Amino acid sequence: MVRVNEVWPGGSAGPKRRHGRRVTVVGAGIAGLVAAYELEGLGYRVEVLEGNDRVGGRIRTHRFGAGDDAPSVELGAMRIPTRHWRTLGYIDQLGLGDRIRRFTTLLSDENAFIATDGGHTRIRDASDVLCRQFRREAVFARYSDATIAFGAWLTAVVDAIAPPDLRRALRSDLRDQLLDLVEKIDLTSFLHGSARDRVDLHFLFSAHPGLRSACSRRLNSFLDDILTETSPALLRLAGGMDQLPRRLAERLQAKVSCGHKVVGIEVRSDDVLLHVKTDTRTFVRRTDFVVCTVPFPVLRRMWLSGFDADKRAVLNDTVYCPATKVAFHCREPFWLQEGITGGASFSGGRIRQTYYPPAEEAADRGAALLASYTIGEEADWLGRLPAAQRYRVVLKELGVMHPQVLRPGMVLGAASVVWGRSPWTLGGCATRWGKDAAAREQERLRAARPVNRLFFAGEHSASVPAWIEGAIESALHAVRQIAEYEPPRGTAHSRHRKTLGAPR
Repeated sequence: MVRVNEVWPGGSAGPKRRHGRRVTVVGAGIAGLVAAYELEGLGYRVEVLEGNDRVGGRIRTHRFGAGDDAPSVELGAMRIPTRHWRTLGYIDQLGLGDRIRRFTTLLSDENAFIATDGGHTRIRDASDVLCRQFRREAVFARYSDATIAFGAWLTAVVDAIAPPDLRRALRSDLRDQLLDLVEKIDLTSFLHGSARDRVDLHFLFSAHPGLRSACSRRLNSFLDDILTETSPALLRLAGGMDQLPRRLAERLQAKVSCGHKVVGIEVRSDDVLLHVKTDTRTFVRRTDFVVCTVPFPVLRRMWLSGFDADKRAVLNDTVYCPATKVAFHCREPFWLQEGITGGASFSGGRIRQTYYPPAEEAADRGAALLASYTIGEEADWLGRLPAAQRYRVVLKELGVMHPQVLRPGMVLGAASVVWGRSPWTLGGCATRWGKDAAAREQERLRAARPVNRLFFAGEHSASVPAWIEGAIESALHAVRQIAEYEPPRGTAHSRHRKTLGAPR
């Protein structure tokens, strides 16, 4: 693997190795594991403390049964954009490159379904229905068929992915000026589908970046996520995304201490004290440096000392979006009988998105189905339900689109993760929706800024929040900060260094 000391900004060989200095990494998600691995390569003595009983953080592959060949579903991160070169670099160097497969995304399988006013309609047949539905709003009736197709499909994609407040923002943007701008564009080259009645939104926004300026600031900042999540340029790991953190943990010299929950952080001038709780005891660990990868909603619940006012403010200001996933273990992949080979449907209602993972396991073990993927208010609502009731709600709604799921014995088991209520995350991911580029960068800098010997990593402190790439980016940044660290003038350590360097 290419370590950060081998590829340093500016092409230099990087800093000298710092043998013997102790660094404690808090959190064994992808950011913590990457930071630990790279710090070991620089000669630091590293330990990793993880409160949960597993590594991986918000990368969580659930298997319905024992063994890696059991039917599996991603309850956490499940896709990798092809432009995320850091993530793909680690996958390749960890020997997982031969397991990369195309990720078939939402609304990309022509036989999948989309929720419309008239019920669930196949994607291949949906354009006419969506356009008629869109035209019913009198304010849109005056536009050309191509512009109506743009508005109808953009609305469908946002309805499928976005939380309710952003869905409302889109309708306001469309009314105000977005459709007027699109009407001035010749959309001929952007139309596709058998009837050429669908608009390639990715191509259109790329070719006409000025369209983004007609969107509200909140919707504009979310459009990046919308276009990325529906892009054809997405990848996955056959066998489960959790192979990435597991393989990283195996490469570490340091042991990952699971079940070690950090409950307090005390930043001092020459070291950091961590207050750690296990099942049997509570103790204090002194360390030279700390890389904290704990999500900010969790961090702000800890006892913190030595934090300045701005750092406390950014801890409180960082917004996390709730996310809930519900999966079913099915007796068979019934969706194949309907011609659905992958991708996802927009199921609507409370359950929003339904994904069909590829059936790569033995057929006699059944098949996994990601029955519901929600964010925002819907995720919060589902997450508040007791698990058994949550499964009943999802099963009932899913049965409207897929009656086969209601057949006796079809559902063999269920699993779910409510990331907004998990004690290790208290949210699905960090968001900076509604902020312009300058404000987003300012928040990133504030989130990533160290407090003396305490450094921060995690997607919440990266330029690409909500993605594995952001977690890795932030980890490499924290490693560089530690390697380049010089103690403030006047500290005991700086005085000691000055004494050692003085002529005798």
